[in-house]
Amino acid sequence: MAVYLITYDLNKSGQNYDKLYEQIKSCGAWWHYLDSTWLVDSTLNATQIRDRMKNAMDDNDFCLVIKLTNENYQGWLPKKAWNWIHEHLGHSRY
Repeated sequence: MAVYLITYDLNKSGQNYDKLYEQIKSCGAWWHYLDSTWLVDSTLNATQIRDRMKNAMDDNDFCLVIKLTNENYQGWLPKKAWNWIHEHLGHSRY
């Protein structure tokens, strides 16, 4: 299992996100505290996740899928968000 950061831009006005959300959620345990940004703890690799998302996106949309590590990250998030990150990245900073 690995945690991936997923971010995207849907460039068609009035885009329905429901199908995309379903595809992302089907990849594994998920976190979604920021617009157009998800974290997914998955047995899939980045290419497989991207391929699932592509089924719910238009040709002019963009996405980025990156495998995360438990080193060198920081931000301003609610405690609940940090708890998910630390639990799934295996880091016990708090």
